[in-house]
Amino acid sequence: MSEAKCPVAHGANSNKEKGNVDWWPKNLNLDILHQHDQKTKPFNGTYNYREEVKKLDFKALEADMHQLMKDSQEWWPADWGNYAGLMVRLAWHSAGTYRTADGRGGGGTGDHRFAPLNSWPDNTNLDKARRLLWPIKKKYGNKISWADLMILAGNIGYESTGFKTFGFSYGREDIWHPNKDIYWGPEAEALDTNRHADKNDPSSLESPLAANHMALIYVNPQGFENNPDPLKTAQHIRETFARMAMNDEETVALTAGGHTIGKTHGNGDGSHLEAEPEGAAMKEQGLGWMNNTSRGIGRDTVTSGIEGAWTTEPMTFDNGYFYMLFTYDWELKKSPAGAWQYEPINIKEEDKPVDVEDPSIRYNPIMTDADMAMIKDPAYREISEKFYKDHEYFKDAFARAWFKLTHRDMGPNNRYIGHDLPQEDLIWQDPVPAGSSNYDIDALKSKIQASGLSVQELVATAWDSARTYRGSDLRGGANGARLRLAPQKDWAGNEPERLAKVLGILEPLAAEAGASIADTIVLAGNVGLEMAITAAGSQAKVPFSPGRGDATAEMTDGDSFSQLEPIHDGFRNWQKENYTVSGEEMLLDRAQLMGLTGVEMTVLIGGMRALGVNHGNSHNGVFTDNVGSLTNDFFINLLDMANKWNPSNGHYEIIDRASGNVKWTATSVDLVFGSNSILRSYAEVYAQDDNQEKFVTDFVAAWTKVMNADRFDLNAH
Repeated sequence: MSEAKCPVAHGANSNKEKGNVDWWPKNLNLDILHQHDQKTKPFNGTYNYREEVKKLDFKALEADMHQLMKDSQEWWPADWGNYAGLMVRLAWHSAGTYRTADGRGGGGTGDHRFAPLNSWPDNTNLDKARRLLWPIKKKYGNKISWADLMILAGNIGYESTGFKTFGFSYGREDIWHPNKDIYWGPEAEALDTNRHADKNDPSSLESPLAANHMALIYVNPQGFENNPDPLKTAQHIRETFARMAMNDEETVALTAGGHTIGKTHGNGDGSHLEAEPEGAAMKEQGLGWMNNTSRGIGRDTVTSGIEGAWTTEPMTFDNGYFYMLFTYDWELKKSPAGAWQYEPINIKEEDKPVDVEDPSIRYNPIMTDADMAMIKDPAYREISEKFYKDHEYFKDAFARAWFKLTHRDMGPNNRYIGHDLPQEDLIWQDPVPAGSSNYDIDALKSKIQASGLSVQELVATAWDSARTYRGSDLRGGANGARLRLAPQKDWAGNEPERLAKVLGILEPLAAEAGASIADTIVLAGNVGLEMAITAAGSQAKVPFSPGRGDATAEMTDGDSFSQLEPIHDGFRNWQKENYTVSGEEMLLDRAQLMGLTGVEMTVLIGGMRALGVNHGNSHNGVFTDNVGSLTNDFFINLLDMANKWNPSNGHYEIIDRASGNVKWTATSVDLVFGSNSILRSYAEVYAQDDNQEKFVTDFVAAWTKVMNADRFDLNAH
């Protein structure tokens, strides 16, 4: 029905299609530094989820969750009367977006509620799972986050099928709009094929991505680009699972454990499904993929298009997955929805799983191309055989891998909350022993100051130790002093020769004082900073919190730490190579991972340039004649209209307009603070005559934030 519409004055830019900022598509996306501020949150500043969740009656909540698993709803009935399969998939797909390259993704923020994740084809019908959980969320309210609830649902799902999980931690805090910093891929539409430089080489998958196509969690279950080939699929599985921190054994365990329960859904016509949640009609109220043409629920559900269960007893955690794989020969078939799947040849009637609604009906089990990879790839087959022969070993391997999958982005276990916590330190948690706080800090500071180390050596070493921190998955940082261990001590960005010199002086001082090396490195940076503040004629003490510990090589997974290597650091005006991505874009990426705001990034850049801590003693951006003094000279000279800037051999020269003489050199990272209108507005604040002291104060605060970013014993992260 059409109606005449009256025009109305509409001044607000309330439709994304009308965004005039998009006129300049190459402009920096500073939104990634401004996201998740207080304005987006429906709570005032006193609300602290990590404190609220500690008040939760964990056992009562979990009892209610167990009840929910078996409380089948007519609008979306449970397969075999248990929502376990659906809830496990929800947890898996919430956590499974994690990738090691930048630590982004994962289940730690509850962003599965928002676009694009809530509307990915791989997440079809998981909106129903979230809606089924709403009565629980409504009841327990502020004491349970959606992020925690979605992961917990997977754990309870497994427990309802007789499996004992490795444990569970609460403490994931919800966000209230989609993450703006996560790069999901270059494709213009879901399931496009643009992210491999060479489709025959799985390792050519674009970094930092960890899925073969946009809108998939890992790989296409029908085979790479819908072409069944288990050996080829195996190689893609190996690559994608490695990118989310899993080795071969963990990969097989997760595949088998994930497919031991539940089923796929493809018993119908996928063309009958309406739009995904973000594109659905208003009457659907946030639900997507609705079937308003045919029945579309129960046995007639269409999700992936593949149809069938993997095991005889899909609601029992048993050894049925490997039994099926190794007992029968499998042939390619098409599902009712037209998807490629494998079905067994000459299967015993009693081995067939029963219908989800009528136990008198039995169907063939199925395997996907990814499942067949578990016995066709030689390495995977060896592990599968081992698991098949030793069910207890398989259960332990799966429990540990599932725990890792669902907790990888939660940080060390001293952040864990709840009643069912593992008592074991796991190497992927980056354990750090407690450090001493009972030493004479002032005496150690005096010895550091008298050591002969320069401001630049002291500050740069502390910075290099702390800058590895990633707020995405709470890894890295100064605690543990892993800067002195492989692989960090040999990273080019850490200037190994300079680092060895500084550590050679600081380590004996730490031992003599009874302080950790981690504390001493940070304290030394503070000493250097205070020397620079004094040299600038200012007065300010840099806060210091002792208690960092020193990790050992045995506590350190070198392979996983290799992902944290800085190949660029705009704060020290350095790039390992000449990259296609601009230096200023990479600076934003690092600043966002370090948890910095736009203002904090700006003040740190200005201060670091004045201190003269560029990598390799480069002079780019050091716009001052008082190097080593914490002045606001960087901003003053950047904005001085007596100067002009000219490109020269890959960098820029600052030229005195009157004389034509070259005064300084710079990179694009330096100049962006004058060229970008938003960053220039911050730079102008720090260049003002009345803000020298504000500059020092703000720099010290931002510096302290960086040094303490991984002090989970001090900070409520």
